[in-house]
Amino acid sequence: MVLSTGALSAFAEPASWPRQLTSGKQTITLKQPPQRIVSTSVTLTGSLLAIDAPVVASAAAMPGKRFTDQQGFFRQWGDIARQRNVQRLYSGEPTIEMVAAARPDLIVVSATGNDSALALYPQLAAIAPTLVINYDDKSWQQVMKDLGQATGHEAQAEQRIADFDQRLQQLRKKITLPPQPVSAFVYNRHGPMVNLWTSASAQGHLLQQLGFTLAASLPGGLLQKRRDKVQLSGETLVHGLTGKTFLLFAADDKDAAALMREPLLAGAPAVQQQRVIALGEDSFRLDYYSAGHLLTRIGQLFSKAQPTAPAGHP
Repeated sequence: MVLSTGALSAFAEPASWPRQLTSGKQTITLKQPPQRIVSTSVTLTGSLLAIDAPVVASAAAMPGKRFTDQQGFFRQWGDIARQRNVQRLYSGEPTIEMVAAARPDLIVVSATGNDSALALYPQLAAIAPTLVINYDDKSWQQVMKDLGQATGHEAQAEQRIADFDQRLQQLRKKITLPPQPVSAFVYNRHGPMVNLWTSASAQGHLLQQLGFTLAASLPGGLLQKRRDKVQLSGETLVHGLTGKTFLLFAADDKDAAALMREPLLAGAPAVQQQRVIALGEDSFRLDYYSAGHLLTRIGQLFSKAQPTAPAGHP
């Protein structure tokens, strides 16, 4: 049976077990806190690790890429996964046999994204209770709360969020924002194409918490099924990126310099004024760990004691 995050509100008492969770007409009962969690979503694994949930195995992305370690785990939490002996299930297409071999008592699945195994839900649900989390329309904090309630790790989730919020509020007082509004996006120079973050995204939400204003995308972008991003390519880049400052996610300074050489964007004020700023390679899919790294990067870039360097310069 599928569990949605909306079902988590069905708990009468957050600390009580057994717990009944419902999704539509279906109900499942967890008699006790799970002890062997398998994550079929590499995006969600970081949030499970952050709340000390007992993850025994996780799906992975392609190993050794810009954002992943040699196992295919995201770099921001790869070391922690190794310390906790989290086993790598597979990269790419889900493998039911590998999930079953891990002997899970709870399986976590993402509802959307390239790491979603939702299509295999019937097979997964036959192995163990299966929790489906939609991470594309909420902050990573809410995702972590939902996972905390589902696993009995509510206190850990609340503590991590409180620590992060305190750090964020302290940082907000210490930074000077660049010219507003900003266009925040992931840039693929081979398209060229960008995924522009909306206010519904975890990235957009974090920026707004820090005081940034997100520029509205003019008509012409392709609004996907996901609410957190708008895809722009070709001529729509010119009309869709309206911010006075460009903030590049999943990017380093070389990516920012490459964007400034993009012919289609040569006339953009942010490019002409060299206000194209990379926010780090691990900022694409936010969790507790990568969001913390993002705060560090923003502090380095926008500290009141230190002016922002042009793109491609130290």
